[in-house]
Amino acid sequence: MSHELLVGINSVDAALSHDPKNIVELFIETGTTNARLKELSERARDLGVKPHGRTRELLDRMTGGARHQGVVAQYRAAPPRSEADLAALVEAAGREALVLVLDGVTDPHNLGACLRSAEAAGVTAVVVTKDKAVGITPIVRRASAGAADRVPFIAATNLARTLRALKDMGVWLVGLAGEGEQSYYGVDLKGPIALVIGSEGEGLRRLTREQCDFLARIPMRGSVESLNVSVATGVALFEVLRQRG
Repeated sequence: MSHELLVGINSVDAALSHDPKNIVELFIETGTTNARLKELSERARDLGVKPHGRTRELLDRMTGGARHQGVVAQYRAAPPRSEADLAALVEAAGREALVLVLDGVTDPHNLGACLRSAEAAGVTAVVVTKDKAVGITPIVRRASAGAADRVPFIAATNLARTLRALKDMGVWLVGLAGEGEQSYYGVDLKGPIALVIGSEGEGLRRLTREQCDFLARIPMRGSVESLNVSVATGVALFEVLRQRG
């Protein structure tokens, strides 16, 4: 496992709630009057994690000037799961399998928001491209509000191959694209589904689009050409939940 910094109250709070054993060290601003920081410090002690006091200047240097809110943790992060893990996850989920595939998302805030929506929707796994895309970083963890450590996360070396493997497992691939001829709301999403969503600027790549069983668009009435990728992800995931009741 690699070590990374968790920065900010929400990131550290999530780690204490769900994975305290992998917090290696915890640093809290000395002399703070912030009630949430004091509560975090007390919880950490109860969980066997000793907080260390540091000045704000030291925390600033430690985080490269990031907005740390007076708390930083050194965290032992688990590596992403491999493509070999995906089959077992899909099999265990059965007809409720719901995989989110993100093709080339590069903005860490967008990925964090997608993971947050994915966790809330109970996805089976999130699959991203290993190259030319953002992975799990401290910014992603913070934006995900802890979801980054609760959703199975798979970095695919060859996304087209992974998509073909999903099809072989009986999972239907539904790609979101502005040029899709049918409305997303008209697609049957009740069986095993993988939602395939493209990058912020270019959308789905050609090879990814060609693997999809359906291409659908989210209907819009305004003049903007597309939704932010994290907004589109939230809309798409919760339509699945709506249809599944």
